[in-house]
Amino acid sequence: MSAYFVTGTDTDAGKTLVTSGLLALARRRGFTTLGLKPVASGCEETAQGLRNADALALEAQTRPPLPYATINPFAFAPAIAPHLAARRAGATPTLAVLADHVRPPLDLERDLTLIEGAGGWRVPLNEREDLSGLAVRLALPVILVVGLRLGAISHARLSGEAIRADGLRLAGWVGNLIDPGFAADDALYRDNLATLAATLDAPCLGVVPRLAAEGHAALAAAAADHLAMPDVD
Repeated sequence: MSAYFVTGTDTDAGKTLVTSGLLALARRRGFTTLGLKPVASGCEETAQGLRNADALALEAQTRPPLPYATINPFAFAPAIAPHLAARRAGATPTLAVLADHVRPPLDLERDLTLIEGAGGWRVPLNEREDLSGLAVRLALPVILVVGLRLGAISHARLSGEAIRADGLRLAGWVGNLIDPGFAADDALYRDNLATLAATLDAPCLGVVPRLAAEGHAALAAAAADHLAMPDVD
């Protein structure tokens, strides 16, 4: 185990659920953990400043703990694409600046460090750069979260092709059931998963069903029951 970049096939594919679940699994096994969300939009104003629910979920699974500003250095209020949210805030985050924020916590050498992206692989960071460029700069292997719903196979294959085209290793993928109807026909559901496994050519680290748990901690613990550690199990 080391550090991985977590991306999704789209917005709301389940990146935070899977990332926090993997961190919870690592903690369950006695490993040190770190979850980072370098850029987050859709943040709420609090007495401590802007806070993002996804980043807070990762902060809760980080042991030993670190300050929120380390977990989420760039927080923006509007729940829109990060580059547009940053523009409205009068900010222009760049890959060079993001890398400078991320490298010090990476140097802590936790047993498992997961850096969660925003949206899908090609989400813009600014007018010239994509957020996925951070994974490229840091030469991180990638974990792909596949939102299981109609269109999942094409979205997953395109994402996997883009990751490899950028010169990175797809270390594994996780299926996250978004649409219960996608699993209504069990035989067809299994066929879809088999197609994903065959065409992504990377280890499946688990398939997370619809979870009844509520709250970030409970959801992370429930997701952990369906996951395997990258490059370990």
